[in-house]
Amino acid sequence: MRVLIVDDSSVMRKIVSRGLRQAGFKIDDILEAGDGQQAMNILAKDTNFGLILSDWNMPVMDGLNLVKSVRASAGAAKTIPIVMVTTEGGESKVQAAVEAGANGHIKKPFTPETLKDTLGKFMK
Repeated sequence: MRVLIVDDSSVMRKIVSRGLRQAGFKIDDILEAGDGQQAMNILAKDTNFGLILSDWNMPVMDGLNLVKSVRASAGAAKTIPIVMVTTEGGESKVQAAVEAGANGHIKKPFTPETLKDTLGKFMK
C-alpha cells in the first residue's frame, strides 16, 4: 500500500512513517507533503494511494481544507481514505473533519498500537 503523509513538520512525518512500520503495516511507498496544497499537487499527478494521513494545522492549506478539496476533486482521489493525525482532539473539530469527509482521526502523541487500532480497517 502507498501512503501520503501530510504534515508541516518533517520530524512528525518521519515519526508517522516509522510508527506505521512498527505497527506492522506493509508499506510499499510513502510520499510526503508539507501542507495541503503540496498534497493536492501530488494528488493531481498521482492518485494511487491507499491512505492519506494529514495534520490539521499547516500553512498554505490546512488539513480540514485538504479533506474538503480531496472530497470535491474529480476522479480517484476523492475516494482515498483520509485520517487526521493531530493535536486537535476537541469534539467540534473531530465532527467538522468527519462532516468534511475524513474517515477518522488519531490524536498526537500516539503509539504504534494506536495507529494499528485506528488504521487497521483502511490498510491491508
